Parts: sequence; structure tokens; C-alpha cells
Amino acid sequence: MRQALFAAALLAVALAQGDLAGLIAQGRFAEAYERGVREATPQALVLAAQAASYHAMYVAKPEEKRAWFERAEKAASQAIAQDPGLAEAHFERARALGRLSQFKGILEALAEGLAPRIRADLEETLKRKPDHAGAMVALALWHFELVQKGWLVAATQGADRARVEPLMRRAIELEPEAIVHRVEYARVLAAWGRKEEARKQLETALALPARTAADRYEKERAQKALAELR
Repeated sequence: MRQALFAAALLAVALAQGDLAGLIAQGRFAEAYERGVREATPQALVLAAQAASYHAMYVAKPEEKRAWFERAEKAASQAIAQDPGLAEAHFERARALGRLSQFKGILEALAEGLAPRIRADLEETLKRKPDHAGAMVALALWHFELVQKGWLVAATQGADRARVEPLMRRAIELEPEAIVHRVEYARVLAAWGRKEEARKQLETALALPARTAADRYEKERAQKALAELR
């Protein structure tokens, strides 16, 4: 309880100051992106990349999404160029490239070598921050998505279904109140036909407190996914 109150107090301060993290928490993603790019420090560029990805995921029109993910990838790459050891920059680039690969399709993504680039960034993130739960979920989804494409794609890229669930479970163990982790885990479970387990994850996600705009958007995803399970 004390930790939750402290986190809430920090968020209140961030919102009051109107800093980049506060803008993202409020859902002012485009504004945060523009400000982060202007400030252009490695940390600001990381937040700009995060904001651009969130804008693409939650707000942008379908025809705008790819361009926003491209902005996220560029901002993260600029952060890495300034500070190659910045774990969050590698994570944000992996997230942006992962989403871009969905727009490009499997053949184009494989031809451009996106899969190994995404994995390399996620592994670099975890090398520098071994308990980075977001990177664990993203790496689990990397394995999951490639395995879903068929054994040949999985084999050529080194994807392994057996790695998916341990990574998901460890991420949830580290961040049990992260709504997005449970929504993504439920998506995997549903795809594997384990609908009751997926339902439990979604119900838990909906019961968790939404502290940021991204949390609220993830709750909407959870609600929609739960409806589709019934």
C-alpha cells in the first residue's frame, strides 16, 4: 500500500510538472513525442519513441499507424546512437520494429531481417536490465508470433514455443499489476485454445487499477478480448 501511494504521488508530481513521462501518462502522446524529439537527449528520445508507439497503438487512424511506428523506431535509434548502453532505447526500438513488421508482412519483414534485429534489441535490453518485464513479454511474443507463422519460419529464425510461457509468467511475477502483460498473455492462451486461463488473465486485468492512459486503453483491449471469448 505504501509503495502504491508513493507511486501515485510521483505520478501526481510528474503530471503537475508536465514533464514527458507525465504527458505520456495523461495520454498526450503526440505532444510528448514532439517535445522529446526537440529535447533530443537520450532519455527524452526514449520517451519520444514510447509516446510515438503508444500514439500508433491507441490513438492514430489505421492509415497513420505505420508512420508513427517509424517515428518511434527513428527516435529510439537516435537514442541508441547517443548512448548504446541505454536499455530502454533498445526496448523501444524492438517494440517499434515489432509493430512495423506486422504492417510489412512476414515476407517483407524476413527479407529485411527484422526478426533478428528485434530479438537482438530485446536480448540487449535484458542483458542490461535482467528484470525488464516488458522486454520479457516482448520476447515471448517474438517467439509466439514466429511459431504461429509455421515450423519453417520458426526454425529459420530460432523461435521456440517452449520459451513463450516462462517469459510471460516471469514478467507477471515481476509486475503483477501491469495490465498489458496480462492482456498479452491472454492473447497467447486464447490462440492456444486455453480459453478459461485466458479469461482469468483478462478478468484480473480488468480488476487492476488503471493508473495511466495506456492502462485505460489496455483495459479496453481486455474488455473486447473477454467479450470475444464468450
